[in-house]
Amino acid sequence: MKSILIVDDQYGIRVLLNEFFKKGYNMFQAASGMQALKVLEEHEIDLIFLDIKLPGMDGIEFYKRAKEKGFQNFVMTMSAYDEYDKIQEAKDLGALFHFSKPIDLNELLNVVIELVPVEDKSVFEIDSKRLGSKKRKKIKAKAH
Repeated sequence: MKSILIVDDQYGIRVLLNEFFKKGYNMFQAASGMQALKVLEEHEIDLIFLDIKLPGMDGIEFYKRAKEKGFQNFVMTMSAYDEYDKIQEAKDLGALFHFSKPIDLNELLNVVIELVPVEDKSVFEIDSKRLGSKKRKKIKAKAH
């Protein structure tokens, strides 16, 4: 089974994402960048949900350190704030998507299934009417 790591200092976000995705993925959680680096050392992770704003080591610094340690798989950033410079920096590091909080779980699920296919999609109840939401956006390069 594929694995997802949720890196977010907000307990409620971690619990929500964990409960939603645990039906199809092995789930791991970290409240800080340091905790997340420890998880990466101990487990094979296929996808990271990464909050940009974290206390201490922010999401960008965590991502840089994870890459230095050899992490090559998918990263999706999320934030309650429109921090275009940080979003662009994450994109430059290799992040594929950015989600603004509050997160539309059906949108997120559809992107996750595209990136890290689940063995049995039927474990998730997908609301096909919500597939066209505008909250999902591929990160685009910032115009200079």
